Amino acid sequence: MPILYNDSTREFHLQTEKTSYIIKILENNQLGQLYYGKKLRHRESFQRLFHVEATPNTACVNEGDLVFSLDLVKQEYPAYGTTDFRSPAYQLLQEDGSRITNFVYQDHQIFSGKKKLMGLPATYAESEDEATTLEVSLYDEVIDVEIRLSYTVFEKLNAITRSAQFINQGQAAVNLTMALSASIDLPDADFEMVQLSGSWARERHIKSRKLVPGIQSIASTRGTSSAQQNPFLALKRPSTTEHQGEVYGVSLVYSGNFLAQVEVDHYNVTRLMTGINPFDFNWLLENGDSFQTPEVVMVYSAEGLNDMSQTFHRLYRTRLARGHWRDRERPVLINNWEATYFDFDEQKIFELAQSSKALGVELFVLDDGWFGKRDDDTTSLGDWFEDKRKLPSGITQLAKDITDLGMEFGLWFEPEMVSKVSELYKTHPDWVIHVSNRQMSHGRNQLVLDFSRQDVVDYIYNLMAEVLRDAPISYVKWDMNRYMTEVGSLELPANRQREVAHRYILGVYSLYERLTTKFPHVLFESCAGGGSRFDPGLLHYAPQGWTSDDTDAVERLKIQYGTSLVYPLSSMGAHVSAVPNHQVGRKTSLETRANVAYFGAFGYELDVTMMTDAEKEEVKTQIAFYKENRSLIQQGQFYRITSPFAEDGNITSWMVVSDDQAEAIIGYYQVLSQPNPGLMRIFFKGLNPEFEYAIDGIDETFYGDELMSAGLQVNRYRINEHPADFSSAVYKVTRV
Repeated sequence: MPILYNDSTREFHLQTEKTSYIIKILENNQLGQLYYGKKLRHRESFQRLFHVEATPNTACVNEGDLVFSLDLVKQEYPAYGTTDFRSPAYQLLQEDGSRITNFVYQDHQIFSGKKKLMGLPATYAESEDEATTLEVSLYDEVIDVEIRLSYTVFEKLNAITRSAQFINQGQAAVNLTMALSASIDLPDADFEMVQLSGSWARERHIKSRKLVPGIQSIASTRGTSSAQQNPFLALKRPSTTEHQGEVYGVSLVYSGNFLAQVEVDHYNVTRLMTGINPFDFNWLLENGDSFQTPEVVMVYSAEGLNDMSQTFHRLYRTRLARGHWRDRERPVLINNWEATYFDFDEQKIFELAQSSKALGVELFVLDDGWFGKRDDDTTSLGDWFEDKRKLPSGITQLAKDITDLGMEFGLWFEPEMVSKVSELYKTHPDWVIHVSNRQMSHGRNQLVLDFSRQDVVDYIYNLMAEVLRDAPISYVKWDMNRYMTEVGSLELPANRQREVAHRYILGVYSLYERLTTKFPHVLFESCAGGGSRFDPGLLHYAPQGWTSDDTDAVERLKIQYGTSLVYPLSSMGAHVSAVPNHQVGRKTSLETRANVAYFGAFGYELDVTMMTDAEKEEVKTQIAFYKENRSLIQQGQFYRITSPFAEDGNITSWMVVSDDQAEAIIGYYQVLSQPNPGLMRIFFKGLNPEFEYAIDGIDETFYGDELMSAGLQVNRYRINEHPADFSSAVYKVTRV
């Protein structure tokens, strides 16, 4: 049984195949935390894991008792103000101005399966035997409010999810000023904090720092999960590497403002917590109202960062992403954006599609510029009807013409935005997020629609649904190109203005839910100026995302390597683009561009009609290789081998291995060529040591233990016939 309850000691033991998570009802009936880590055998009592002793200069709970203090106890969902002086997980402001609460254990239930979170994306179980859930009810009798803590154990996937729901059963309203999703207290602070940080065109770079006393955190206040920080945080031991050592990872299934925080107290206890950012947040709970926090996924590994990542990959690929495209091979696509930008017509688009089809491309995507009077980025967002100047036959006919070639057709939308120069803004200037009598800032010449309003979401849904209903469209690229400013809604009353940012994200989720339900055959790819909203929340609706606007092969090594810390290859849109690269101006070979882009949802973003015959033949070969191996790439086990974030960072290598270990593909990349470099080897991972393997292009065969322990000598089997900067090789490995 994945969840066990010791009735006499009031302890809960949550178990996956490799981990244990143990919590306890304390003597004051609040919840305490005993252990999280490598799996322990179950005992009738874990009391030996709980110890507290009298300590000077602190506050204690019970009169006359100088021992029991919440300042000294590891807690499960801590509150502020009743002897714990560390950061709380939640806070409720009451009508009398008090922020003091006392939520105590009321009851619990354990059941098979997993409930849905109302209005929020979350992991799921396809059958009841895949997951087991514990719900613990906490109750404050003074304010008549309940908190339901939910824990789901995916035993075979080695993951535990958590969330909290607040229910106001009292007559008086309360204000929820903080509502994080989870808190974990760890007994020491000998950790390094690992985060994914960056900016536009350099998203999700791996950053690491040693914990120190006090608070260290990452957060977003931009209205999205952001390119600057990703809603993921890991704590690893200083000696932990990709393939050995302890690591705790937490990932928030949410796309808006978030906080992930680590606090080290005066006894070197570490408190890790994450959830909706309390900055500029408040939620009014009137009688009968409830508030659901987003879900947190917790993963512990004793086998290094890569093992943690593989757990996230399996869970997110198979039990977070969903729908028609979850397990299907993703089509090889071409996007016209870098080929034409806004400057195209029907003939140009059709010629691109024809030429792409001849090379083996399966899906043509028409990007920005097809609607309204959109000749640049200053107009027409919100006017989701075709521009007959460019497309006189209309989107439906163009889509039919391209599908008649034997290709699929996809279309770009930016549904959450509006241009001031548009029919929509002219009709509904009140439909944008803004504050009366204040200037409206812009980003990319556009404003943010108020998705906290149901009428706005309904209007956009009807426009998009009409296009998707009339035309044979099988793919949608959903973009979002600016952050929120002057956050306010003209529809909400004053006491609910701090709800706007979260209500906006709920509106985005509801639009995704309606569209994916109505058009289940459509493959949605999320995008936000590249990777500014690449998070688990959107992965629930869009099984792949545009990893970054930066398509330079060298920069993509860091971006894709960092992204893989949490997200599976099947979720990463990765394209071959033109050179000089449009973001950094670098020239890399067509071979290297493809060798990087293979490890994701593969495609092209360039003008194939301008290619030489030799380049076209090379593209044909690339597409054939990807089609032959995309099931392995998209569904295999991914291993990071050599990091571009290492001190030198000149070499990157990674590989993907089939579940049966019969096939593998390894990528090896060298940024700058080096004179007389000495012995260079790749140490493979994940192979069966007993299997004999052949490597394409190499006459010899190798046993798995040789490739993993002795490695492959790159100097002998050169990555390029003539060494050069930005060189690479991809090796296909097959069991003999």
